[in-house]
Amino acid sequence: MTRRHLPRWSQLQPLLRTRAPELDPTARRLAAVASILDLRRAAARRAPRAVFDYTDGAAGNETSLRRSREAYARVEFQPHVLRDVSTIDTSTIVLGAPAALPLVFGPTGFTRMMHTEGEPAVARVASRAGIPYALSTMGTTSIERLAAEAPGGRRWFQLYLWRDRGASRDFVARAQAAGYEALVLTVDTPVAGPRLRDVRNGLTIPPSLSLKTVAEGSLHPGWWFDLLTTDPLEFASLNHFDGTVAELVGRMFDPAATLADLAWLRDAWDGPLVVKGIQTVADARTVVEAGADAVVISNHGGRQLDRAPTPLEQLPAVVDAVGDRAEVYVDGGILSGADVVAAVALGARAALVGRAYLYGLMAGGERGVQKAVDILTTEVTGTLALLGVTKVADLRPEHVHLRPTLG
Repeated sequence: MTRRHLPRWSQLQPLLRTRAPELDPTARRLAAVASILDLRRAAARRAPRAVFDYTDGAAGNETSLRRSREAYARVEFQPHVLRDVSTIDTSTIVLGAPAALPLVFGPTGFTRMMHTEGEPAVARVASRAGIPYALSTMGTTSIERLAAEAPGGRRWFQLYLWRDRGASRDFVARAQAAGYEALVLTVDTPVAGPRLRDVRNGLTIPPSLSLKTVAEGSLHPGWWFDLLTTDPLEFASLNHFDGTVAELVGRMFDPAATLADLAWLRDAWDGPLVVKGIQTVADARTVVEAGADAVVISNHGGRQLDRAPTPLEQLPAVVDAVGDRAEVYVDGGILSGADVVAAVALGARAALVGRAYLYGLMAGGERGVQKAVDILTTEVTGTLALLGVTKVADLRPEHVHLRPTLG
């Protein structure tokens, strides 16, 4: 029979872990975060619904986004045991230069809408982490300002082909003059995808004040205070715009762009050229033959054509077709360092993420983005060790298996 007694203070005292209350709301918010999905939940609490949904949502019924995430959920790792994994090297080579992780912070539009620290905060974190960052044509920080804010980082510039070819030529010249390393041409956006969350939320750029947004603003006062007390949104590529995202795409982007425009860009840009938005083996071959140095297998995070091909599933075939002539990257559905490792094992040189760091930005500005990259770094390192792999360069298809169904 168990004998019970009241515990003495000397027994309780070692178990008590008291700490001073955290007065900084951002630090308090990030303290409990252990994963990118935790950051997503924190972002949903801090940002207005329309802003969060712009980042979180996708096109149509969001089937493409769901399938992208399900593909990573179907990954089954094949670990090797009894290997010395006391030292792990997460570095790789991206576009001929070292990267501390097989990771790129991909281009995202209207980033200062998520948090007023915006693209400069993301670029500074990327620079500290030793990975490239791509500024979007639809970014809310100019080409030149980002270069000044993150002078030591690896900066790429993402370009859409505009109806006004003179404007496209100007972006290329500005990026070159500002010392950007690479140009990323996005080719999957001839027209805007049907992003139904944005339609239902009545999202405009910049966010407009209405009875609905004012009412919701009472639930997110910090976000609105930041927006209304800092500089107005500045765009990387246009002086001013006021309307919906779909209206902007329809007005500015060129649905008549062809392979000839890629050839023009190859002649105009003498640095590395990345083509983003490749979804088939045939298109990968075509753009590499036209001079692309790298391709990104991407369905735009599920934000353009719903029920488009799933990038991770396309990856091995594209690598087989062009991997000896160009670097192959992948994006879409990546929410953990284990996802990054799986993509590299299946042949990707690196993975691009957007939502992952935007959740961090929404949740806590630059500190939130740093939290995101810290999480991903820890997860990449831990996954490699548990696989019995000591360096990224040793990852092979033998280390992963895609199960036919979830479970």
